[in-house]
Amino acid sequence: TVGALPTIAPYLLPGVIAQFSEKYPGIEVVVQEDTTARLLKLATAFEVDMAIMSLPLDETGVEVEKLFTEELLLAVPMNHALAKKKSVKVSDLEDERFILMKEGHCLGDQVLGFCNRRNFQPKVSCRSAQMETVQALVATGLGISLVPQMALNSGPMNRPVYRSLDGTKPERAIVVIWPKRRAMGRAAKEFLKCLEQDCGCKG
Repeated sequence: TVGALPTIAPYLLPGVIAQFSEKYPGIEVVVQEDTTARLLKLATAFEVDMAIMSLPLDETGVEVEKLFTEELLLAVPMNHALAKKKSVKVSDLEDERFILMKEGHCLGDQVLGFCNRRNFQPKVSCRSAQMETVQALVATGLGISLVPQMALNSGPMNRPVYRSLDGTKPERAIVVIWPKRRAMGRAAKEFLKCLEQDCGCKG
């Protein structure tokens, strides 16, 4: 059983599970999507073998291994003024309406934290529990957002425009955790190897 944030699971796990299932076709993989707080509880209660999430974590009962860091890209509607700019500064975002993940989802907190460190409080117009919904709302012109690189919507319809911000770029560090007090089973160890291999390609 593998826990993962909903902003990670649909983008990272399909390739890893396909690779693992090819090597070990007899082993069933169960994916549990939840918030950081819930996943930490599940890991320390031994209800998941490992969980994939992003820093920071406030938990001492788990081992933490960093997998990779990814940039958060600005997502704007196609006809938005910022979509036409070659270079976008953080100050360009101050009067925009933001669409964020719901409270309890760490990506929303990461976006707010990035803005606060640059001395502005974003105006939040809408929140959702799904990354695809956030991007669809951006595409329809309801606001802008910061989107993990792995989640870019490459479909032909309802697609935002993505821009990398100038200066210090917002990013998130992706980690895998597992409980300290229990040895990992063989299947979980092999899954972790597939995960490390896949994430190693991402830098």
